[in-house]
Amino acid sequence: MTTSEAVALVERARADGKTVVFTNGVFDLLHPGHTRYLRDARALGDLLIVGINSDRSARALGKAPDRPINTEAEGAEVLAALSSVDAVVVFDEETPHEIITLIQPDILVKGADWGEDAIVGRDIVEARGGR
Repeated sequence: MTTSEAVALVERARADGKTVVFTNGVFDLLHPGHTRYLRDARALGDLLIVGINSDRSARALGKAPDRPINTEAEGAEVLAALSSVDAVVVFDEETPHEIITLIQPDILVKGADWGEDAIVGRDIVEARGGR
């Protein structure tokens, strides 16, 4: 969905008292570790929004020359088909800072390989009382 559609979805969810969870990544080749991670992220709240890097931003991150393996549209389609995922938003920036600022999730989830100080958007979420 578009960013504005995701923001509207979040506003409706919040009006219903729901907790919004956000995570992000390239997710160009989905594997069982990803599906477990997304299932666990969804279990933390009522609505899981997944931000994925656009093809351009995935390449800018310095991934291998043949990445992304699946295009942003293909990756979004596969992620959206998962029962744990409520919405997928493609972002073109190299970090999800802008989309996190717009969505204002209650919970921001990243994998264990990310140190707390390196999590983009952590300050935004914590400033509004999230985690």
